[in-house]
Amino acid sequence: MRSLHRHPLKSALGEEIAHARITWRGLDGDRVRALLDTATGRVVSAKNPRLWRALLTVTARTTPHGIRLLAADGRELDEAGLTALLGREVRAVDVPPPGAELERSVPEEVLDRGADAEVPSTVHALGSAAPPGTFFDFAPVHLVSTAALAALGEGAGTGGPVAAARYRPNLVVDTPGRSGFPENGWVGRELRIGDGVRLEVLAATPRCAVPTLAHGALPRDLGALRAAARLNRVEPLPGTGPMPCAGVYARVLAGGTVRRGDAVSLR
Repeated sequence: MRSLHRHPLKSALGEEIAHARITWRGLDGDRVRALLDTATGRVVSAKNPRLWRALLTVTARTTPHGIRLLAADGRELDEAGLTALLGREVRAVDVPPPGAELERSVPEEVLDRGADAEVPSTVHALGSAAPPGTFFDFAPVHLVSTAALAALGEGAGTGGPVAAARYRPNLVVDTPGRSGFPENGWVGRELRIGDGVRLEVLAATPRCAVPTLAHGALPRDLGALRAAARLNRVEPLPGTGPMPCAGVYARVLAGGTVRRGDAVSLR
C-alpha cells in the first residue's frame, strides 16, 4: 500500500494518514460531513465547479475535538465563513437528507468552456452502492494504482505521475512492474489488505471535471481528465457506455486496519 487518504468533508481537501480502521462504511472519518446548498437542498460537490470549486481551497482535518476546516490562509472556517468563501449559503450536515442529490457538470463541457462557464449538468442520487446515510458518490472505498497515476501523468505530459489528490482516492495501491490501468482487471474480484481487510471491487471510477481543478497548491490541469479520456475509456457499469475512468470503487466484505506499506493481494 503506497498511501492512505481520507476526506472528512465531502469535496474539501483531505489528509494523508499512516493507518486507518476500515468498517462497513469505509475508512473511519472519511466523508463524514458534507455541505448542503440551502437554496436547492442539494449536496455541495465540486463536480459543479462553477459553483463549488472554491471548496478545494479548504482543508478538512480530523482532531480529537472534531473536524477543523481551514482556509488557504490558515483561518478556521465555520458555516458563515464557508458561505462567504463560496458565495452561496451553505449548511454543514452529518447525515444526508432523504433523497439527497448532487449536481454534476458535463465534464467535456467544462473542458471546452472553462470552470466559470454555466454548462449543462446532470443530477445524481448519492451512493447507490454505499451504506445508507453516507455521502459517497457510489461506493464507500475508492482505490487507484500507482501504475494508473504514472500512465495519466505520462499522458498529460506532466513529467511524472499525476498527484493522487486530484483523483481523491482512499487507497493508493503499489503496482510495481505494471503499466497502464491494472485496476480495470480487479473489477469483480476481491482485494485483501493488512490484517484481514477484504474488499469487493465493483466498478471502474468514471471521472468528472474535479481532477482538472486546482487542489490547494496543485494548479489547474486539464490534462488530468484528457489523459483518462484518451487512454482509459471503459464502461464502468452496464449500459453507461464508455467513459473516462481512473481507479475503482469497492465495498467492504471484512473490516480491519490498513497501514501504509501493507501488502495487497488479489483473489
